[in-house]
Amino acid sequence: MNDDELSEDGPFAATSAPLAPASTVAPASDVRAERYGRTPNSRKRGRAVAIGFGAAVVIVIGTWVIWAGFDGTASTVDAQDQAYTVVGPTRVDLTLNVSVASGKTVSCAVEAQNESHAVVGFKVIDVPASTQRSQQITTTVLTTEPAVTGVLDSCWLT
Repeated sequence: MNDDELSEDGPFAATSAPLAPASTVAPASDVRAERYGRTPNSRKRGRAVAIGFGAAVVIVIGTWVIWAGFDGTASTVDAQDQAYTVVGPTRVDLTLNVSVASGKTVSCAVEAQNESHAVVGFKVIDVPASTQRSQQITTTVLTTEPAVTGVLDSCWLT
């Protein structure tokens, strides 16, 4: 090194000449944005993902509302147990009143219970379609031990 190249600060003296051409130097905010993923493209992509997710949620909820509202099962079954008779230690007779739209068939589950309300007899009966809305049905439930009551469990359209 010669004396012209050395200054009082040594070979590492600050110079006023730029290190890189001005056209290639990006502002500090752009460098940080690019480094940490906050570019305009990532903002647009994030917005598109959020809009797509929101649209999917709206479609799912709308589909569920339509399905629940128009599922076509407007017919309902109303059933009540009217009476029971304990005929013996292995038998209970049960009378039901079943109401359903005319022309619909129904199945009902009935059971016999002992003193502890344990099920000691169970039977599924089929109620045939009728032109009348209400039908009275009497059925016999066989039991494995003495029963104290006979009850209707549930009914459904078949």
